[in-house]
Amino acid sequence: MAKVIGWNFDNSYTQLPDVFYTLQNPKPVSAPRLAVFNSPLAERLGLNPDALKSEDGIAVLAGNQVPEGASPLAQAYAGHQFGHFTMLGDGRAVLLGEQITPQGERLDIQLKGPGRTPYSRGGDGRAALGPMLREYIISEAMHALGIPTTRSLAVVETGEPVYRETELPGAILTRVAASHLRVGTFQYASGRDEVENLRALADYAIQRHYPDIESHEDKYLSLLKEVIQRQASLIAKWQLVGFIHGVMNTDNMTISGETIDYGPCAFMDTYDPATVFSSIDREGRYAYGNQPYIGVWNLARFAESLLPLLHDNMDEALKIANEAIGGFAKLFQRNWHDGMSAKLGLFNEEPEDEALIEDLLAMMEKYRADYTNTFRALTFDKPEETALDGKEGFAEWLERWEARLGRQNEPPEKSRQLMRQSNPAVIPRNHRVEEALEAAVTNGDYSVLGKLLHVLADPYAYTTEQEEYCVVPALSGRPYRTFCGT
Repeated sequence: MAKVIGWNFDNSYTQLPDVFYTLQNPKPVSAPRLAVFNSPLAERLGLNPDALKSEDGIAVLAGNQVPEGASPLAQAYAGHQFGHFTMLGDGRAVLLGEQITPQGERLDIQLKGPGRTPYSRGGDGRAALGPMLREYIISEAMHALGIPTTRSLAVVETGEPVYRETELPGAILTRVAASHLRVGTFQYASGRDEVENLRALADYAIQRHYPDIESHEDKYLSLLKEVIQRQASLIAKWQLVGFIHGVMNTDNMTISGETIDYGPCAFMDTYDPATVFSSIDREGRYAYGNQPYIGVWNLARFAESLLPLLHDNMDEALKIANEAIGGFAKLFQRNWHDGMSAKLGLFNEEPEDEALIEDLLAMMEKYRADYTNTFRALTFDKPEETALDGKEGFAEWLERWEARLGRQNEPPEKSRQLMRQSNPAVIPRNHRVEEALEAAVTNGDYSVLGKLLHVLADPYAYTTEQEEYCVVPALSGRPYRTFCGT
C-alpha cells in the first residue's frame, strides 16, 4: 500500500545526535474520518490522492499506521516564549519522516495532534478540530498569496474528544514543511553547552537549506546571514498583506524562512499598527507593528546560539554576530519598501516615495480604513470606495500619487497590472474564517469551508465570485480574539 500511495521516505534527521529527538510512534485513535484533503499538494508530493483517501491512507494520516520507510520521532528544541526561555520539544507533534518528491525536494511530513510525547510537559498531545482547520485555511491562503509557509495536506477527525475549557472534537493535521528546524532548535543545542552537537546541527541545516555555502570558509556566519535575509523577506511579506502571526516565539521561527505555527494568527481589517488578536498577548508584544522588531530580536537569539561557531574568541564572536544582526533593518526596509512601491504601481524609485507611502498609511490609520480594500480600490482607480474619500489630505495625496505615476516610463496599464499582482482581492477575513469553522465544527458542514478555500486559492484573480468575500465585517463592540488551541 505504501507503494500504491507513493510514500518515498528518507530520514536524515535521525542522523543527528539523538539528543535532538526521541523516536516516537503516533498514538492510534478510535474512529478516524477525513475532514479536509489537499489533492494538489498530494500530487506535488508524489502521492496518489485517491489511495491516500482510502481507509489505509487515512490510517496513516490519523497515526494509526506507520507507513513503510518512515521513522517517526518527536523533535527536541527550546524557545523564548513571550521573552522567557523554556526547554520545549514536540509536545503534540510527530515527524513521520522526509518525503522525497518526484522533483527531488525533501519535505517533512509531520502529524500534529497524534498524542503525548516525552516533551508534552503534562499536556495530552492532542489537538482540537477548530485550530487544525484554522491552520489548514490560513497556511494554504498564505501559500496562495506567495508567502513562504508550511503547508497542510489533510485534517482528520479522530472521533475522540479533547478537553480544553470545554469538551471539543479532536483532530490531527498533516503538516508539510521544508523542515522543522527552528531558532529554538539551535537554542536547545546551545543551552546544553555541547559544541560538537551544535556544529552537527549547523552543518545539517546548511546541507539541507543552504548547500551553496557549504564550501565557505566562514560557513556558520554565512548561515546566520542567510537566515537573516530569509526572515527579513518573510516578515516584510507578512506586513504587506496585513498578516499578524500572533505568537512569534523563537521556537516559531524557522531556519528555512517559512511561516510556521498558525495558532492565534489572523489578518488585519482596519489598518492599525497596534493590532493584536492573540488572547495571550496581553502586552502587545507581537502586535502587527512590532513584528519586524521581534523578528530581529529572535534572530539575535539565533546569533547568540551560534557564537561558539563564529569565532574561538567570544568577544570577536560577539562583534561578528552584532554586525550581521545589524544588517536586518536595512534588508527588511528594502523588502518592505519594494513591496509597498509595487502595491502603488511604482516601478522606479524617487526620494519622495517614502513620504508618499507613509502619508497614505497615516491617513489609513487615522480614518480607520480597511487595509486590503484600500489598496484594492486604488488598484481599480476607485478611491471613492475607500474610507479615505472626502477626508482631509486624501485629495492632495491622490494628486501626488497620480503625478508620481505620470513620471514613470511605464504606461498606466502596466502600473495597474503591477498593482493587481501585488494587492490581493481577498484575504482570509476573520469573520469568514469563523463562519467556516463554526459550520464545520458545530454542524459538521464543510461546504462553507470548501467555498472559502476555493475563493482563497487565487487571491489575485479579482473574480466576481470573490467580491462577497471582500466585504468588511460589521463593527462590533468586542475585539476579535484568537487562541492557541493548546
